[in-house]
Amino acid sequence: MTPIRRQVLVAALAAAVLPLAVSPALAQARLKVAAIYTVPVEQQWVSRIDKALKAAVARGEIEYVFSENVANADYERVMRQYAEKGHTLIVGESFAVEAAARKVAKDYPKVSFLMGSSGKPQAPNFSVFDNYIQEPAYLTGMIAGGMTKSNRIGMVGGYPIPEVNRLMNAFMAGAKEVNPKVEFMVTFINSWFDPPKAKEAAFAMIDKGADILYAERFGVSDAAKERGKLAIGNVINTQDKYPDTVIASALWHMEPTIDLAIKTVKEGKFGLAPLPRTAIGLSLKPDLELG
Repeated sequence: MTPIRRQVLVAALAAAVLPLAVSPALAQARLKVAAIYTVPVEQQWVSRIDKALKAAVARGEIEYVFSENVANADYERVMRQYAEKGHTLIVGESFAVEAAARKVAKDYPKVSFLMGSSGKPQAPNFSVFDNYIQEPAYLTGMIAGGMTKSNRIGMVGGYPIPEVNRLMNAFMAGAKEVNPKVEFMVTFINSWFDPPKAKEAAFAMIDKGADILYAERFGVSDAAKERGKLAIGNVINTQDKYPDTVIASALWHMEPTIDLAIKTVKEGKFGLAPLPRTAIGLSLKPDLELG
C-alpha cells in the first residue's frame, strides 16, 4: 500500500495574523523547514516535534511542511526531495535508516539535518536528538510501585531498542525502589503506532493480574480505562483524556532543541555546538494522593 502523505503548509496561517508592518527582511529570514515522520503526526513522540515547529511558525520564523507515514524504504527519497526543493532545515527520525540519512546529509552539505538518532552527530550538518526522560520515568515508576495493590505492573512498548529500554528500565527501577515485591510483565508490539495492538497487549496483562499499566504506546490507557485500572503516561500528558485512569506521565518538550536549531541555522552555526537535550517534566493527576 502506498504510504499516505499529508503535506501541511502552516506558514500561510501564521502570515495572516502577523502585523502588516512585517519587513521584507523578516519575511526573507523565514527558514524553509520540512519534517519527515514514519508515523501519523498525532503519535506522541512525533507530536512533540510538530508542536515545537508550529510554535516557530506562529512566531513568523519558519515555513513548515511535513510528510507522515513515510516507510523506512522510502525515507531517503523523501529526504532528497525536500533537499532538492530548497528546504534549509530537515527534521526527522533516522533510527531505522541511519546509513541512508547520513549519506543524504553528505550529499547536501548546505542543508541542515536534525534527526532523532541512536548515533552521534556527523559534521558539519547532521545533528541528533532524543527524549531523555528517564528521570521523570523513574519518578512515575515510584508512584506506580507505591500504588499497585496486586504488585503486578504491565508495560507495553514499541520496539526493544535502547531508547525505549532506557525509559522502561528507569520506570522499573523507580517502582522497585519503593516496592521490592513488584513484578513486571513486558510486551513489545513491534510498531511505533498501532493502538489496537497495544490495547490488546494491555488487556492480556490485566487478565494476568496487572492493576497498573505503563503506556509507552497509545492504546494502553484505553485498555486501562475500559477495565477500571490505572495507567502511567509517556512523553505527553493525556490526563485530560483519561482523568480517572492516567495518574502520572513523564513529559518531553522539543521546543528548546527546535528553537536553537532554527537560530543556529540562521546564524550559519548549525552543527558547531551540541544542541540541548530537550526539556523534560512530570505531570500528576490533580487529586493524586501519595502516601
